Amino acid sequence: MEGRCAVETLTEFGFSSASSSLKVGGDDMFLSTGSDEVYVFSDQSKELKAIILFPGPVRDLVVNEDKQTLHVACCGGVYCIGLLSLPSRVQSSRGSSTVAHMKISDEHLVIREDGVLALLLVNSVLVNLSLTKTSWLLTRYKIPGESIFGSYEKLDSFKAPVVSDSGHHITDKRSEKRPVLFCARSADASSSSGLPSGHVYLEPALFKVLFGIDAALSKSPVIFCGLPDGRLCFAAQRVPGSRLRVLHSLEQPVAFVGASPGARTDPAECLVALGEQGKVVLVTSKKGGSEGGGVRAAFTEVCVPGPVLSASLNKRCLYYSTGSDLLVLDLSLASTGGSEAAKGEVGPQKSPAGSRDVTSLNVCRLVALAKHARDSDGGVQLLGLSRRGQLQRITLPVGLRDGGRSRLPSSHVGRSIRDILSAIGDVYERSSVLKASIKSQNQTLKHLNQVLNISFLLKTEGHGGTVDPVQEKSIRCHATTSWSSLLQEDSLNLKCILDNGSSYVLEEGWTLNITTFPTCDSSEVESCSKHYSFPFHNLHPGEKLEIFVPLATAGDFSVPCSVSCSLTFSLSGLLGEEAAAELPDGGLVSLPLNALMVDWLHVTRVVSPAQAKRNARSQPYDVSAQDTVRAFLKSRRSVGRNAGNERHSASVKVSSKLLRDTLKPSEGSAEGPKGICVSLLDWLLHEGHGGVKTQGDKVALTSSVVHAQVPNGHGIKLTAKEVDMAEDGAVEQEEPLVVVEVRVESSSLAAVCGMHHAVLQRLQNLLLRAPETPSSTIKLRSLHVREALQRAEKLLRQMQQSRISCSFGEGLSVAKVTSCLLNVYEELRQNENSLLII
Repeated sequence: MEGRCAVETLTEFGFSSASSSLKVGGDDMFLSTGSDEVYVFSDQSKELKAIILFPGPVRDLVVNEDKQTLHVACCGGVYCIGLLSLPSRVQSSRGSSTVAHMKISDEHLVIREDGVLALLLVNSVLVNLSLTKTSWLLTRYKIPGESIFGSYEKLDSFKAPVVSDSGHHITDKRSEKRPVLFCARSADASSSSGLPSGHVYLEPALFKVLFGIDAALSKSPVIFCGLPDGRLCFAAQRVPGSRLRVLHSLEQPVAFVGASPGARTDPAECLVALGEQGKVVLVTSKKGGSEGGGVRAAFTEVCVPGPVLSASLNKRCLYYSTGSDLLVLDLSLASTGGSEAAKGEVGPQKSPAGSRDVTSLNVCRLVALAKHARDSDGGVQLLGLSRRGQLQRITLPVGLRDGGRSRLPSSHVGRSIRDILSAIGDVYERSSVLKASIKSQNQTLKHLNQVLNISFLLKTEGHGGTVDPVQEKSIRCHATTSWSSLLQEDSLNLKCILDNGSSYVLEEGWTLNITTFPTCDSSEVESCSKHYSFPFHNLHPGEKLEIFVPLATAGDFSVPCSVSCSLTFSLSGLLGEEAAAELPDGGLVSLPLNALMVDWLHVTRVVSPAQAKRNARSQPYDVSAQDTVRAFLKSRRSVGRNAGNERHSASVKVSSKLLRDTLKPSEGSAEGPKGICVSLLDWLLHEGHGGVKTQGDKVALTSSVVHAQVPNGHGIKLTAKEVDMAEDGAVEQEEPLVVVEVRVESSSLAAVCGMHHAVLQRLQNLLLRAPETPSSTIKLRSLHVREALQRAEKLLRQMQQSRISCSFGEGLSVAKVTSCLLNVYEELRQNENSLLII
């Protein structure tokens, strides 16, 4: 047998399965094919004893030789079968015996748990490893002492998160990628020589440096888990607070874990882990070196030809099958070369991986290996299961007992090189994809960070927070109005300007939303609202975005008009449509900005007195207005006036001292009555109110009378003059009270109401800028202006509703509209002298 293996076929099952496993328990061998059948073969009688049928596919099994029981991991949990209760071969009528079949029912189910993939017995504790959707779960159960079918008490459990890998889909191929369970103990004087399968004693120094002083002092068994994602995890059983930790990662599915003596010159034990693609990791204990230091763990990685289907360890030789050949690696030579590479390193360090020579035993098509319980004359015997279903006993050549080596054939060497090059290409491709994915995720996180900062900034400024509530938002909108003429039709446009005054960049994905609607609470006005969206990107700090929005034409307009501005950001561009759909509001972030107000003063065009006279002569005669005026004159018994020349007016009075203290006329203005009046009119017409300015060159006012034209084509006159209230007799004061009266005059009721409302609105804002005065005075001012403004809004709303009702064809007659406008004007005239701002 020198240089050759002796192969003896014990039996032939007649099936073909690459996922078969082989376990030895006493004189019996248990074979699982991955289906719902387990075959029991007797080594003593050299015949198949029984076939056990389970409710589903069998994942793993373990034999308890002391209690003569068999634990099987199947669908739904773990089943326990007494080996003594297995049926004997059944004698047929012709005198020959047939194999007995035993069907397992739920009464043999001792642990109900889904997803159990591996089992291990540690004394009277059954350890199982299961896979859930998110984690690997290692659970310990106490086996009852009296009855094997008693209640199994759950002791504790350990968790490790599932790690997804593009190369190994664990959840999709559970049967192909089985985890490995292994138990290690610390060797001492009381250690016995015989251990169950899957158990080893480690040298105390290595055990202590790997698992800690607590595990070494308590002599705790340590459970190893070799996972399909390549991680080698462990958990000490008797150490309080112990958890499942990662010792090493092979970066490929773990096929085998065991222990063996180390180098020939070093009697320390060696922990061995083998991956499915041929990576071998040897863990040994090394002293600190010449400079001193304690014992440390040395990790040595070597590479052998793969793939690895099954493996077995005997002393210093690691036997494994690739499916096409049975190979052996001498671990003493591998650990010697690795120790030189790791020399001088502190702590667990990886040595450079390299290709090692292995010995070919010229046995092919093996899918499962197991160490035989009996060695003949000190030789090494293995049990193997071939791909064709043959159970074989393999006796190794005598020259390999001490780790003899032989060269691989050239074909194997060439295949090994091709496998290495292919693995390098796969790693490079995966690393490139991973780098691109990491770069993309970093960009996404950076973009999301900008969005969160901007959202927090606007939310804080909008709710006060740490920012002064009076202060304007750092990201805000303002606008200017302008008139344009196309095909002899005038139209009003709004140029909205988004000003980024923050320190953040508004990157791609942001959208500026503009909504315009008339300030009227009528239900029909909702249909008059208009929405505009303007996507943009990369608006840097200090930059501005200008967009144009059409408001109305001269023949169809609704003033005052509110303009609502907001920013929205869609997360679908960053996270994808499906991920964004699961978020609130479909992943749409909406941040309100400021609101703008366009009133009658914004849409008024100042003209010269001569132009105002020409417009008045060319203005069409308004019959309804004439009827309204005549009805008003008749109701007031006014005579001596020409109804066709009747003009409507409204006024408001403001303290001259308040205006001087607030507006502070420039030195170039004339002193006396004319100066403060011109300053007030200039402030009303040209100052930006409500975030909106009138576009165009500023007209230098030299007179306290201003002629202008409103959008409906009518002319309007604004007059400001100072009045002594004591001489007027309207107010009794100890000191003379001088006020500025602002009067609005026009032949159009709509223009008078609208302009009166605009003046009141702006004077209310003027009070906010007034110098500090006693609180009672401020309260009185605000109350009077607020009441007047509410009355003006009510009158303007009635006028707008009448116009909107007519435009929507509600059938209102001219007489009804005339009566409504008459009521508006009468209430306006009754309250024009009731407001005095002091």
